[in-house]
Formats: sequence, structure tokens, C-alpha cells
Amino acid sequence: MQVKTRWMIGAAVAALAALLVWAFLPSPVLVETVQVTEGPFEVTIDEDARTHLDPRYVITAPLAARLQRIGLREGDPIKAGDRVAMLMPVLSPLLDERTVQEQTSRVGVAQANLQQARSRAEAARVALEQAQHDVRRTEQLAQQGFVAPTKIEGDRLAAQAAEKDLRAALEGERAARFGLDLARAALGVVRGESGRNGFVIQSPVSGTVLKVHTTSEATVPLGAPLIEIGDTTQLEVVAELLTTDALQIRPGSPVRIDQWGGAGELAGRLQRIEPAAFTKVSALGVEEQRVNAHIQITSPPDQWRALGDGFRVRVRIVTRSEQRALQVPTSAVFPRPGGEGHAVFVLDGARAALRPVQVLARNGTQAMIGPGLAPGTPVIVYPPAAVGDGVRVRLVRP
Repeated sequence: MQVKTRWMIGAAVAALAALLVWAFLPSPVLVETVQVTEGPFEVTIDEDARTHLDPRYVITAPLAARLQRIGLREGDPIKAGDRVAMLMPVLSPLLDERTVQEQTSRVGVAQANLQQARSRAEAARVALEQAQHDVRRTEQLAQQGFVAPTKIEGDRLAAQAAEKDLRAALEGERAARFGLDLARAALGVVRGESGRNGFVIQSPVSGTVLKVHTTSEATVPLGAPLIEIGDTTQLEVVAELLTTDALQIRPGSPVRIDQWGGAGELAGRLQRIEPAAFTKVSALGVEEQRVNAHIQITSPPDQWRALGDGFRVRVRIVTRSEQRALQVPTSAVFPRPGGEGHAVFVLDGARAALRPVQVLARNGTQAMIGPGLAPGTPVIVYPPAAVGDGVRVRLVRP
């Protein structure tokens, strides 16, 4: 056999062997990658919530009488002192001693309520003065570098809350004073001193009509609810949180309010968390311990004027916020095989490389990680089971 023939046969055998080796080599695994980013990061507690109007005033009949038709309807604006309803004497009133005593007792209760409301207003006024003093003192210390900026923000929020409490207390005092005047007038009617031409019921506060309990003319008993009034600019949001989530937040935490029916998001602040929890059965039939969290809407009222009492919204309570944080998609992070901690697969040329990472926090889509990966590093998301350290990979092209 000639040398040339041997070379040709050898080359053919080598090519066939190379082809067989290439054919039986594992093919690259198709993967998708996303780059490591650095930027703002937030951890939130997301929950459905509802709006709630507090305070709201239920005007009741101060005596048994004939109620004339109420012309107000839900949504009508009303001012303090406006006529709400008219009560006329029944045809055969029973003006006995018992009725007089009942109305006298109501006057005494109204006087006690007014005194209690005055005490609450005075306490709220003192609390506001103390909060304003704390703000001034903290600002002076901050200028000297003795306190952190977060302390100033906390004191200012406390002063805002104290101011709102004072407004609510003064509103309660006005309502209590109105209740006392109403009880005294009803006592005069029972004694026959006045009211022969009818008894006018006026609104104790300015606001909006929320509900009319009796729209037609009828005879109503003593204490029957007639109409509800409230100031819709004082709306708050109430969210039923899991007790385990409620332990992670504090009053003053920022809140994002979305899915409320309008454009964009509304800003809010967590006011308080009720001290008592309750049991609620979830849609899956699981008993859960939940607690009400009250949220103040801090966006301008003109932005959410269309909201009313009992409307459904979605809240995101911020538990952690970082302005500059390394982050990767949560779909790229997985527990380290055979060890503690977490890891990701990064793209190293045409192969996957295992890199351990420290997960500091997570939200619904992103995981904040510690130092170790540079921004812009491509990481594999949803890594298939065939991907391992050193395994050849190929990017999926859109």
C-alpha cells in the first residue's frame, strides 16, 4: 500500500472519530440571562385594603315624633347648622313623668360627653405643643450634628399626627356641644315649653351626607338613626395585615396606595396598628390571625377626591428602602447545593459558573445581594436542571 493511500485512510479515520466525538458530546443548554443591577430597592408588605371615614356622625331622633320627608340624599354637601330633618309632634303624645325623666337623663349624659370631649381636646392641644417643642429641639440638635436626619423626620410626623388628633378632638367637642343643645331642646319639647310648630334638627359638622336611614315620612321612636354625616377629606385606609407582617412595621412607615381606580399611586403613612387581633378565614379555608392597620393618605385631597367610604384599594407598606443596592431577579437565586447560603449561575464565556451570593433581602421580583458581583454581570434566570458549574450554555435568542 502506497504511503499516500495510508495517509488518506488515516485522515478519513481521524475525521470519522472526530465526527463521532462531536456527535456524542452534550449539546449546550439553552439559557436566559439578566444583568446584575444597582439602584433603588424596596421591600413591601402588599395587602388589599379599604377606605374608612373616621369620625362619622350618626344623627338620631332626640324624641319620638313624626318625621317629615328628608330632602337630602347620599353625596350631598352639608354645612354645620344646616337643617337636616324636621320632627312634628305626634297626634296623641304621652307626656308622662317617665318621658321627662328620660329626657333629663339624656341632658345629663350629653353634659358628661361634652366635658369628656373638652378634656380630650385639651389633652390633644398639650400633646401638639409638646410635639412642636420636640421638633424645634431636634432641629437645633441636628444643626449641631447630634441627631440623625431620621429623628427629625420622625418628630415632624409625630407633630403632624398630633395636629390631626387636635382637629378631630375639636370636631368631637363641637359635636358634643350640639348633642347637649339637642337634648335640652328635646327636654323643652317634652315639657311643653316649645316645639308646637315642629322641632328642627341641624347638622353638627360640615361634610357630606353618607347615608339617609329614613327617606320617607314616618313616625320614628326615640333614638332612631336618621342620617349619617362625615368629612370625606378625613378618609383613611384600613388594611387587615397578618400579625407576623404587622410586627415588621412601625408607625410612620411610608405606604404606596394603588389600584384605587385613579391614575398613578397615592402616598400614605402608617398611623397606628390596633392592639387586638382577630381570626379570619381565608379564601382557601385557612384560619389566619390578622390585625387592622390604619393608614393616613398624605397625597393632596384634590388627587383622590373621587374616593369614598368603604372603597377597595391596594396598599404596599415599605419595610425596607435602599437607594443603592446590588440586586438580581429572585428567579436567578437558589440555595447552594450541599451547603448553606445561596448562589447564582453567571455567564463565563460559553459556560455557566457557580457564584455564591449573600441574600440580604427580597421583594416580589428582586433580591438584594451583598458585595461580590459587579453591576452588569450576566446571571442565568430560571436555570434548567441540566445547568451546572462549568456546563456549556447557549443564550436563547428572541
